[in-house]
Amino acid sequence: MLKSISRAVSIATRLSNKTATASATRTVEPLVRSILCVPNSAPIRPFTRSIWMMCNNGATSGSRTRLFTSKGFLPSASCGCGGLHTEGDKAFGEFLNDEIKEEKKIQKNKALPKMSGGWELELNGTEAKLVKSLSGEKVTITFNVNNSIPPNMEEEPEQGQKPADNEPEIVSTPNFVVEVTKQSASQALVFDCHFPEDEVSHGEGEEESDIFAIREVSFQPTGETDWKETSYTLNTDSLDWALYDHLMDFLADRGVDNTFADELTELSTALEHQEYIKFLEDLNGFVKCN
Repeated sequence: MLKSISRAVSIATRLSNKTATASATRTVEPLVRSILCVPNSAPIRPFTRSIWMMCNNGATSGSRTRLFTSKGFLPSASCGCGGLHTEGDKAFGEFLNDEIKEEKKIQKNKALPKMSGGWELELNGTEAKLVKSLSGEKVTITFNVNNSIPPNMEEEPEQGQKPADNEPEIVSTPNFVVEVTKQSASQALVFDCHFPEDEVSHGEGEEESDIFAIREVSFQPTGETDWKETSYTLNTDSLDWALYDHLMDFLADRGVDNTFADELTELSTALEHQEYIKFLEDLNGFVKCN
């Protein structure tokens, strides 16, 4: 009798355990399925949080390494100027020091070359003005060396080819304005000139080609610094060649010819290089907070 009761109790206990286990399993399975089938955006949360923990030196972080903190964004020194000084600034300053030394080493003219023909030079930063007076006329040439270096159009060497030993020489070819004024006239004859990039020299036996070209011609009020758009402007693209040749001869008679253009490019190149070195020195001083 007692054995029968014990067997019955044992069977009831096993059945109770199986029911609980099955119930627990049925309860866990939907949860696992819901986690695995959740959209891709859901797992980002713990990852984002771990990034924040690795970047944060909170009370619970202890001596945890900060993986995403760069020393370059932190001040590395204090000079009393109140500015930010980083390791990147230090490397930048060292690079500029080397660059300035190299540019001074290849600088051809420590002083600006002089123009022949009686031109007087006036400088205002990157802007230069050449002035000459003759027989009651005043001729003024104005140019600016900013953006006067043509882009390097040489193709890069193909794979397996060695680059050229000599790098192309940097030459400044600025646009320039010629203003001719007469004592008795209230207007000035103004020529907008430039150096064509596709200008090709003539062969032997042919006349020498012009180094520069006239783009536009206009009359402007004497003493005006800005171009008056209401004045008629003659564009030379569709101009009769005979008239164009007379305009070029008019400039040549006043000393604006190929010789002048050659000397102008030498002066502009020297001035542009001088201003470039000065810019590097100012930039170096700014980075170092001198």
